[in-house]
Amino acid sequence: MRSVVFDIGETLTSDTRYWGDWARWLGVPTHTMSALVGSVLAEGRDNADAIRIIRPGVDVAAEWRDRQTAGQGDYLDESDLYADVRPALARLREAGLWVGIAGNQNSVVSDLLRGLDLPADAIATSAEWGVSKPSPEFFERVTEWAPGEPDGIVYVGDHPANDITPARAAGLRTAHLRRGPIGLTTSAPAADWTVNSLTELADALVGQ
Repeated sequence: MRSVVFDIGETLTSDTRYWGDWARWLGVPTHTMSALVGSVLAEGRDNADAIRIIRPGVDVAAEWRDRQTAGQGDYLDESDLYADVRPALARLREAGLWVGIAGNQNSVVSDLLRGLDLPADAIATSAEWGVSKPSPEFFERVTEWAPGEPDGIVYVGDHPANDITPARAAGLRTAHLRRGPIGLTTSAPAADWTVNSLTELADALVGQ
């Protein structure tokens, strides 16, 4: 095993702030927003459908641009990271593994992630690569980017359909993280590892 590559949302960062900011923008309680997101995800729908339920007919992309214009766009700081992220990534690097971060995010989030100075060797996003998960091209980029042969690269994510299945199809090894609404409610029996935390993953990859 040469490399471990991590998804971003609900793997390294919590989506709590993201959906809380949408709730405030739309004028609904945060628990209502959370419940709607959980509901649409349970039905296998796009999580943006939660916004469309609150505002039927809304153009979500246009609404997002309005938020950015109003100074309420993307934001990340240390509080958005899950508590196990820095220790687990640092432990993997100390064990001699190359650590990458690659997920579906825009260019603003790319810069915000780099500003957090995480213990990772490289960070890449779908905006920078011009291709997003679950497309096979995204995982082809992962195999070109991370050191090692495909079966020496582990891709870690919470979403079976977006992360585990296409990564396995590309020949990567996979770790399903049971975190967030998707990770906790959907299983990935084909994953090489299923873990409840990144601490548990580090234990599995480098030993106790």
